[in-house]
Amino acid sequence: MASIIKRKSKYSVAYYYVNERGEKKQKWETYQNYGEAQRRKAEIELQQKEGTFVPPSEITVRDLLKEFARIYGREEWALSTFESNCALIANYINPIIGDKQIQQIGPKFIDEYYQELKRTKSVVSNNRKPKNEFVSPAVISSIHKLLRCAFNQAVKWEMIKTNPFPSANKPKTKYKKRDMWTAEYIWTALNACTDMKLYLAINLAFACSLRIGEISGLTWDKIFITDAHIARDDAYLLVDQELARVSRQAREQLDDKDIIFIFPSLMPNTTTNLVLKKPKTESSIRKVWIPKTLAYILREWKTTQDEFKDFLGQDYYDYNLVLTFPNGRPVEHRILEKDFGNLRKEAGLPDVVFHSLRHSSTTYKLKLNHGDLKATQGDTGHSQINMITDVYAHILDEDRKINAQKFETAFYAKHDLRKVAPPEDENTELAGLVAQLQQSPELVQMLSALLSKQAISK
Repeated sequence: MASIIKRKSKYSVAYYYVNERGEKKQKWETYQNYGEAQRRKAEIELQQKEGTFVPPSEITVRDLLKEFARIYGREEWALSTFESNCALIANYINPIIGDKQIQQIGPKFIDEYYQELKRTKSVVSNNRKPKNEFVSPAVISSIHKLLRCAFNQAVKWEMIKTNPFPSANKPKTKYKKRDMWTAEYIWTALNACTDMKLYLAINLAFACSLRIGEISGLTWDKIFITDAHIARDDAYLLVDQELARVSRQAREQLDDKDIIFIFPSLMPNTTTNLVLKKPKTESSIRKVWIPKTLAYILREWKTTQDEFKDFLGQDYYDYNLVLTFPNGRPVEHRILEKDFGNLRKEAGLPDVVFHSLRHSSTTYKLKLNHGDLKATQGDTGHSQINMITDVYAHILDEDRKINAQKFETAFYAKHDLRKVAPPEDENTELAGLVAQLQQSPELVQMLSALLSKQAISK
């Protein structure tokens, strides 16, 4: 049972409960008026009677997220997701609201927290300058998604009764138009490229829509470019792994989940490892067909690679990787990005990142297949088709312009409508009639008499 006690001008609801440790405790909840206190008293008593009452908890947001990552994260998160979510918790959640009790978190509190995040400086990670000075809407949206999921688990774990995050104002994010190269720019880059590994990477990104980690993690046993494959236009590659650098802490927390191979470190006491791991989503595992020219480029590169292997002998690191340095070591993302940036500057091409080649590939394929979204999605490995429709919708503008040109040729070109006068504005005719009536009282009388006769006859 609960009691209402007046304390000065306010009212408190007092009741007993048993905490997580089995101890009997008393709780006082204060309200501004008697009506609010009475409603809360009735709610507590009903829930206690039905066995749905959730006792007050001293668990903080920090405590919840620690358990959430340990239990839920280990099972549901991929390595990259685990690292990014732990970074969000450490950089933007715990420092601001980590010490708040989870039962104190409501929609208004959440909205105020998001407003504070917008004024919070972005955290420098791994000595890399952040893209934005302050926390961006996209990052806040990721925080919202993480906390909504964590508080949903808190409801399931009976720590709280309801999840406040669906009722909060989710930060709005807009897809930005992707900067990308046209096919002509890519031709220019390939003609200017003298680095064979970068030359191959550009072709794989554009022709096969591969992500940079998928290119770096590609192995020869996943490529099928025999004479027979090429002769029947059936050369292809399989994407089922990617190269990534992950922290030792994340590996230990997840017991090397999704790790296929760990490359030996060249430096002692490193906090990260270069690994081959499973892709982040199931849709990323896919078969991609290869144009004939690219198949021959790959075969030529394999011949060159074998020559390096024979020359270096035991000093060659044979991991069966497609993209390697001359000694067989894997080529990390940052190396490809740096080499790509140098090529871009030397060739005088627009400022884009390597990942933009994947967007160029998507654009080019949508134009070639006349907007076949499913076929394009199969190559890109996007988990949802709206990732293509939302991000790449702007490329259809050019085709819509062509539609207008075709409409002109097919319809309007048959008839010269430029000599046809448009219908006169009815409002203009009405204004002229009113002016005539104002100047002629006799005309008003005649019109009035005519309208009266029509009304009588009806």
